[in-house]
Amino acid sequence: MPTYAKDTNVASEVSRLEIEKTLIRYGAENFAYATAAGKAMIGFSMYGRQVKFLLPLPRKEEFTLTPTGRARTEKSQYDAWEQACRQRWRALLLVIKAKLEAVECGISVFEQEFMANIILPDGGTVGEFMLPQIERAYSTGTMPAMLPILEGGTS
Repeated sequence: MPTYAKDTNVASEVSRLEIEKTLIRYGAENFAYATAAGKAMIGFSMYGRQVKFLLPLPRKEEFTLTPTGRARTEKSQYDAWEQACRQRWRALLLVIKAKLEAVECGISVFEQEFMANIILPDGGTVGEFMLPQIERAYSTGTMPAMLPILEGGTS
């Protein structure tokens, strides 16, 4: 298990609310929140951009055994899962606070700090769009075309 906030007592819901309050304090608006099995999403608007963070959450099935390999009771399994979820929400709060503060004090600009999480017109994020291109560039050793429409020569 990750070490940051691994023993936190702060409920996931409290961390989510703290994220929203922090975002409001820095000027964000238009909030969204959703959960599904194994993930949560926080979305907001800021500086004319829509942003979303997908938070991977553990599944309860991952906690059937203790770290020493013994079977957990149902309650123990739930408690371990809940602790792991609380840890991840605290870590997301830390990430968002750090990014917002970096922008606020001029270390970085909003688009640079939140680039991977900015939503594109098709609903995906810049990160989702770019990761395959980065992988391709490294595996082939070539850069993608800057203007792919002009690759064929004539149009």
